[in-house]
Amino acid sequence: MFSNVTLYLIIALCATTFVFLVTIFVLAIVRCHASVHMEESAVMQGAQGVLVQNWPTASSAAEVSPQWVLASTATAGTFAMAPPAVLVRMGDKGFSALQPIFCFASFIVALHLVNGDLSYSIPEEMKLQSVIGNVAKDLSLDLRTLSSRKARVDSEGTRKRYCDINLSTGDLVTSERMDRESLCGKKPSCVVKVDLVLENPLELHRVSLHIQDVNDNSPTFNENLIELEIRESADKGYRFSIDEAHDADIGQNAVQRYSLQKNNIFILAVDGNKVDLVIENKLDREKQSEMSLLLTALDGGSPQRSGTVVIHVTVLDANDNAPVFNQIVYKASLPENSPPDTIVIQVSATDADEGVNGDVTYNFVHISDENVNVFSIDPKTGKIKVSGVVDFEEISSFEISVKAKDGLGLTSYAKIIIDVTDMNDNAPVIYLKSLTNPIPENVSPGSEVGIINVQDRDSETNGQVRCSIQQNVPFKLVPSIKTYYSLVTAGQLDRELVSDYNITITATDEGSPPLSSSKTVQLSVADINDNPPVFEEQSYSAYVTENNKPGSTLCSVTARDPDWRQNGTVIYSLLTGEVNGAPVSSYLSVNGDTGVIHAVRSFDYEQFRSFKVHVMARDNGSPPLSSNVTVSVFISDVNDNSPQILYPAPEGNSFMTELVPKSAHGGSLVSKVIAVDADSGQNAWLSYHIAKSTDPGLFTIGLHSGEIRTQRDISESDSMKQNLIVAVKDNGQPSLSATCSMYLLISDNLAEVPELKDISYEKNSKLTSYLIIALVSVSTFFLTFIIIILGVKFCRRRKPRLLFDGAVAIPSAYLPPNYADVDGTGTLRSAYNYDAYLTTGSRTSDFKFVSSYNDNTLPADQTLRKSPSDFAEVFGIVILLLR
Repeated sequence: MFSNVTLYLIIALCATTFVFLVTIFVLAIVRCHASVHMEESAVMQGAQGVLVQNWPTASSAAEVSPQWVLASTATAGTFAMAPPAVLVRMGDKGFSALQPIFCFASFIVALHLVNGDLSYSIPEEMKLQSVIGNVAKDLSLDLRTLSSRKARVDSEGTRKRYCDINLSTGDLVTSERMDRESLCGKKPSCVVKVDLVLENPLELHRVSLHIQDVNDNSPTFNENLIELEIRESADKGYRFSIDEAHDADIGQNAVQRYSLQKNNIFILAVDGNKVDLVIENKLDREKQSEMSLLLTALDGGSPQRSGTVVIHVTVLDANDNAPVFNQIVYKASLPENSPPDTIVIQVSATDADEGVNGDVTYNFVHISDENVNVFSIDPKTGKIKVSGVVDFEEISSFEISVKAKDGLGLTSYAKIIIDVTDMNDNAPVIYLKSLTNPIPENVSPGSEVGIINVQDRDSETNGQVRCSIQQNVPFKLVPSIKTYYSLVTAGQLDRELVSDYNITITATDEGSPPLSSSKTVQLSVADINDNPPVFEEQSYSAYVTENNKPGSTLCSVTARDPDWRQNGTVIYSLLTGEVNGAPVSSYLSVNGDTGVIHAVRSFDYEQFRSFKVHVMARDNGSPPLSSNVTVSVFISDVNDNSPQILYPAPEGNSFMTELVPKSAHGGSLVSKVIAVDADSGQNAWLSYHIAKSTDPGLFTIGLHSGEIRTQRDISESDSMKQNLIVAVKDNGQPSLSATCSMYLLISDNLAEVPELKDISYEKNSKLTSYLIIALVSVSTFFLTFIIIILGVKFCRRRKPRLLFDGAVAIPSAYLPPNYADVDGTGTLRSAYNYDAYLTTGSRTSDFKFVSSYNDNTLPADQTLRKSPSDFAEVFGIVILLLR
């Protein structure tokens, strides 16, 4: 409780301080009002002194403070500082036009058409690499695309590829020897067809090569010696058939005419391909029983070629009946692949003669080298058998001439036509013409990755092929041109699920039974960075005890990236953030390779108990992908704080005394010790103990409540002054403690204690002294402030009179501290003065032009009213005093 004098002193001090503050506040309001009035008057009198913000252009206005430049002069020595103009400042972020981004998905559909056939006519036996023609020019193809589109010449099946394409020039050149006779035989037209294949998109051009015959073969006879036995009774004009000569060439280069060695008996009769030796004069065995004639066959080529055969004629007795076939033409059908000795057909001829003249023998005539090894004929029976391999795919039909001759040389002829029936003996063959390997995993469905060609040498239904692919792969076959198929993707590829494919393609024909073949295509999927790293856990928790060592390991985060190589390499980093106002990097660090998180500093549980950080896992792909995870760090408490006693105050800070009534009974509450512990958990569980007391049996303290109670009733013999030392312990390991002193007075009234009276009086006396000193100081300062204001006011009233002297210094306009001020002398009357104000932040200067002072000098009373310098100086003094 305060005494009356102390209370009065407090009231006086508060009142004096309040009056002083109100005075300063009123002066400030008057100063502001005078400034506004002065500005309006200055404008009316033509004052033009304005300070304008000069914003630097060297950097953003958001970064540099504005500078003030005096823009124009004021008249009559009076300066008015106008408020700065409103300036809209923009950051250095420019406006960017938002441009929509349109994604165009282009699906290219290859229209596979046979674009125009080419036909070239070339002679046979051309040298290798001879130019046939320029397909690029003839098909209007760009030379630059031949390589990119994988232009190539393809032939069907296992046939030779007789030509190739020069990708740099577009020329079609020969790559194999072309012998017309081996290719086409006697066919009047010999055409070799090849395919010109281009990819992306797939194009197929049929190129026909017309092989022109060259006279490179001489006529030949089947035999080197022809034996003829002619009876001398043969009539004039009787004909003996001679096997014609064969020339592998055709047309004009084939056999054109025959010539017979001159003799007196025979002449040569040629009718088309039929050559007969005709008796022109009667034979006379007695004169000439034998003779040899040279028969020459000539072609029409240039240079001309020829072949010869010797006809040996033996003159016999008469045989007037020749063998006669029962059919002029025999036809037979033979399945291909028939085994040897299979009877194809049997021919039969009869001779009306008897004996040797009626014995008929059979043999082949006019048979090619290919056919002579396929069939054989029994000379006695006329049975034709299979002696070689019959392959429909090589020769589908045979035409053979059979000669029947009797014992004395008379002959007749028949034709045998053998049609070979196709059997389903050829399985389809799969050719991989093109393959893109590896395939990017982000390739769109329907993209072409390969070209397949399937061929079956069989004919009709046996050669019709169906092509299929296994079902468990994201690929399919799309029919294209003829027997070509495109291998395209049927779904989305994912290298992380399947990185390699073994695609089995099966081709089956329509034969009975059907034949099939398969081919395995190996495809690899190239990795694309399409998977971000994925953390093994959705969030991580780390537990660390406080006061840990910097650099200790807290936990480890792990992210997996299923991509391959650098696309799957994971790098860890901390995302920027703050923990209690400090960068997260000042608390934790993470190993970029292993993901191990370390503590950068020692943590204090009492400052914060937990915090969260975000860890980013980024791969090395292009562009890189990343993912984040939250790591929660929990700090465990350590018993590092002693209990803090709140009541009573620790020793030395204050004097705390509790009164205990003399009539207190046992168990009465005397006081309570209040303590807290900054730790938590069991480290903050406090227990209270009386360490020392004046009378150990008089007071007790609650173990956990801290309540001090009497153990027994107070007696007259107990000491009036009781001193207790209370120890407060926590439950940590090791335990920490604090002590305090509790002063107890056993009394019903403080007046009974003399020592307390003296203490109270002494304290009140000191407080009163302090209040008197404060009151005198404030009053003295206030009076001094009033005297200074009045003195300044009195001195300023004399200043306007000096304006009539004509030599007055113009008060400088107020400038901010970032300008250097260079004032003029102010003594010129009829000219212009200027003040240069140099900005300290630049090399440029702004000039203030001032008109003549005397021209616009105001009267003394107006100058006194309009000049703001009085209030400025007074206000400056006030500010100085307040400081």
